[in-house]
Amino acid sequence: MPQDTPVTAPVTAPTPQAPPRPRTPLPASVLAAVGLALSVAAGIVVDGPTQWGLLPIGLYALLALLGMDIMVATVVAIASALLILMPAPAAAANILGESVGDQITMIGLIIVLGAGLAEVLRATGVAGQIVRAVMRVAGDRSRAAVTFGMMISCLILVAALGTLAGALAIAAPLLLPIAARMGFTRSATASTLFIGGCAGLALAPFAGSNIAIMDAAEVGYLQYVLYGAGPLAVLSLVLGLVVVPWMQRRTERDGDDFYSDDMFTDDGSSEAAHSVRATAVFAVALLASVVYATVTSAGTAFPLLALPVLAMVTGVAGGLTPTEIAEHIYRGAATLVNIFLMFWLLAVLFNAVNLIDPFTVVIESYGASLQDMGPFPFAVAISLLGWVGVPGATAAQVVLLDKLFGDIATSVGVGASTWVIVLLFASKADTYGPFPNANQFGALGLAQSTSLRNMLITGWCLLVPATVMYAVIMFVETR
Repeated sequence: MPQDTPVTAPVTAPTPQAPPRPRTPLPASVLAAVGLALSVAAGIVVDGPTQWGLLPIGLYALLALLGMDIMVATVVAIASALLILMPAPAAAANILGESVGDQITMIGLIIVLGAGLAEVLRATGVAGQIVRAVMRVAGDRSRAAVTFGMMISCLILVAALGTLAGALAIAAPLLLPIAARMGFTRSATASTLFIGGCAGLALAPFAGSNIAIMDAAEVGYLQYVLYGAGPLAVLSLVLGLVVVPWMQRRTERDGDDFYSDDMFTDDGSSEAAHSVRATAVFAVALLASVVYATVTSAGTAFPLLALPVLAMVTGVAGGLTPTEIAEHIYRGAATLVNIFLMFWLLAVLFNAVNLIDPFTVVIESYGASLQDMGPFPFAVAISLLGWVGVPGATAAQVVLLDKLFGDIATSVGVGASTWVIVLLFASKADTYGPFPNANQFGALGLAQSTSLRNMLITGWCLLVPATVMYAVIMFVETR
């Protein structure tokens, strides 16, 4: 008799598990508990303006530095401020409600709308058109021309989109075949993307951190470019023509650092007419927006109108229906909703701290000694403090530094031009070094390079000259 064949249960793939949520480091948890306990004690003992109002901000910075999630750290800092202030429930609710319309929250919304515009530019092919147009102008006559063209492509795209990682992710697939044909190493390509992208980020008119700087220093876009972003962008492009060839010579002896011959191919696809048309419309609309905002001093709120309008006119020119445009805006904006929430929480924190009013006490207690310090040493000290000591997103860094030191800077004699440099350096210097950061890893990964050491060297080659340049400018401006 035939034997029964054993029945084997089907093997099913294990259900994928969600990645574990990062645990809050124990020192951060202990510090949060101690800070909240001190806040309760201060709220009971102190009445009226007090330097204890600086505790929530200091607690926020230390918790973030110790590795606590930035959103959780912000909530703990808000709790600390409210415990010191001890408002009635209705007053606490008013703080939350009024913060929704605060300028800090507005910057968060601008960042979200910028992500929506970036998605429309990607969907309509405008981003690709920008890169191809720049590379046609630069040509491929020499590596120097290609290097400059690649940097300018990244600069324009990042400046238009207002985001480094998102813009480079669009540019990289278009630029890497060119780099491969010209014999660039992966490290040299990564340096090119990074240098051009960072220059564009400094110039981006609607980037959240740049808007925060202009708002804090009370300057327009042209003044911002003249005082701060312009010198950095020019220095970056000039140094890039030196650093990238040097990085190429440094790494070309390593055969593993080259792209394989068949890794990248140019598909030679024809350019769709709607992409060309959308690019022209976007360029004209963007230029008109920047000119209008500059001439009329439109202020921080203008991007709330400009960004959706840019997305709509570009989408229509690119052949998208209104429904499709709305879907793309929503898809891009949805990726950064957490940023909007964080900026609202920051507005709550700063409004609560303002009610405690510690800055008046600080100025009354230490104003004389700070004024004796002089504008140049003060500007240098705050620049370095922001570079190494203030955590968080760059726009949040700007807001935090201005809230802490803006009034003191005015009393010391720091002018608007110098304050632009202080906030720009404080918020952007850590992109270049001295430690690895997300922007460096992003450029590294998009160039398919694995040499973090070479990326760090690239950042240092920009950071040191930029530091010297800004120190000289601030010294001259504060004389």
